[in-house]
Amino acid sequence: MHCCFLKAVVSNEIFSYLQYNNDLQQDIDSETSGHFRDTLMNLAQGTRMEGYADPSSAAQDAMILWEACQRKTGEHKNILQMILCNKSYQQLWMVFQEFQNISGQDLVDAINECYDGYFQELLVAIVLCVRDKPSYFAYRLYNAIHEFGFHNKTVIRILIARSEIDLMNIRQRYKEKYGKSLFHDIKHFASGHYESALLAICAGDAEDY
Repeated sequence: MHCCFLKAVVSNEIFSYLQYNNDLQQDIDSETSGHFRDTLMNLAQGTRMEGYADPSSAAQDAMILWEACQRKTGEHKNILQMILCNKSYQQLWMVFQEFQNISGQDLVDAINECYDGYFQELLVAIVLCVRDKPSYFAYRLYNAIHEFGFHNKTVIRILIARSEIDLMNIRQRYKEKYGKSLFHDIKHFASGHYESALLAICAGDAEDY
């Protein structure tokens, strides 16, 4: 259940939750706990700033993130998730670069070293989505196809949810990162009518097979 919340909220798939006639925030509150729950609730509330960037505060935010990774207290975890969930993408791009300058380390690597469990997975997913959402979905698809024995639900969810948004970009990132087209891997690992349906959604990569 925790993984389902992580994937849906981080990937902006909240709309698909409406079919169950449930309140997403109530279910998050009842089914999860701790800083993982607090971060999911923050994302679900949709309070992220749009388009605003303040270069003068980027270094300060980066220093706060660095301290949060070093000290790992409850207060620092709250500050960490507040920055990642509420600052605009434009601001966070600058913050991530300043973090690299200050610490000599990529933020994802720092998070992986300092935290664990679902909270760590959620923080990493947020950072990856902020940096490049098509790359994040390409990574999810690759894992679903290769690491988890073709996880049908994940593949279907991503292909359908992103088909009219950025699937072309996801396909491009997939081939750049993994050397084979998404079309190729679906054709190799799926079969029958299921394969045909997925390839139809993923149309356009046939020449790469």
